[in-house]
Amino acid sequence: MSALPVIDLKDASSFPSRRVEAWKYSDLRKYLREAPAPSPSAAIPMTGGGPFEGLGGEPMAFVNGRAVGVNTLMACGTQTVRLRLISKAEATGHATTARISARAGAKLLILETHEGEGSAYVAHNRLELDVAHDAEVTRIVLADEPEDAISISQARVRVAPGGRYRQTVVTTGAKLQRLETEVTHLGQGADVRMDGLYALTGARQADLTSVVDHTAADGTTSQLTKGVVRDAGRGVFQGKIIVERGADGTDARMGHHALILSERGEVDAKPELIIYADDVQCAHGNTVGNLDQNALFYMQQRGLPLDEARALLTEAFLIEVVDRIEHEGAREVVREWLTARL
Repeated sequence: MSALPVIDLKDASSFPSRRVEAWKYSDLRKYLREAPAPSPSAAIPMTGGGPFEGLGGEPMAFVNGRAVGVNTLMACGTQTVRLRLISKAEATGHATTARISARAGAKLLILETHEGEGSAYVAHNRLELDVAHDAEVTRIVLADEPEDAISISQARVRVAPGGRYRQTVVTTGAKLQRLETEVTHLGQGADVRMDGLYALTGARQADLTSVVDHTAADGTTSQLTKGVVRDAGRGVFQGKIIVERGADGTDARMGHHALILSERGEVDAKPELIIYADDVQCAHGNTVGNLDQNALFYMQQRGLPLDEARALLTEAFLIEVVDRIEHEGAREVVREWLTARL
């Protein structure tokens, strides 16, 4: 597989521009002409436990790029991990790397948050995740960052035969925000589901980019992404599914659907299927539109104010992604988190 570009905040020459196909909608070099100053070396004490605090779990926390506790985890049995990525210093840059390995038969829940205070920081977070044979990993990501932040998150996931991987990314964007996932899918009963949701206002941008590479036979992938854009927000969806030679029996489905609720809003969508095998079932779909005017009229005729009717229809449109989260506690936290921001 052709890997997505690797970024190093210390090396401005590694910053991709729109000339790099995978970054054509998120021109990092336009925003970063030179490497940002490193963040302060001392970790800033955290307050509270983040949105998932009530669900327990062992914390893996990074403040301004510095680990608070461990940054490598070997999971076995049933386990919950809260991964907090917290940015507080202004006008600085930081990078973090976390490594998690779910051993054979493990059942792991990763509750990941991208949190920011202040503004104008540059964050680059990497996650390396291995899902072993017959392991099950669920990763839920909430990204809530300042409107002036530049934030890049890159996850590299390897799913072994018989492994099960579930991912849901929910974000409200930033000045430039990219949440990227690259999956090596080893088939033979491995099952991947990758969902995403963006709700953007102001001039915020969110880029949800993913590559799933089916390298062996009899694997499944399901992907659903939905977004809503208001004001001058910009949503980007790039989803690529590759079915290599010999990966017969692959079943891969991808869908992206978005609403633009303003004249200046923008959505750029690029779903791709690249298939080198014959005996496969693959499909993708993409729609971009506005709220149903007949439904709005119907709700107003029954006494609902226009703004409330719009909010209810918007939530109904997005909530399908949230409802696909299997863990009940995480699903309710995400639902409340999203409702508060709509």
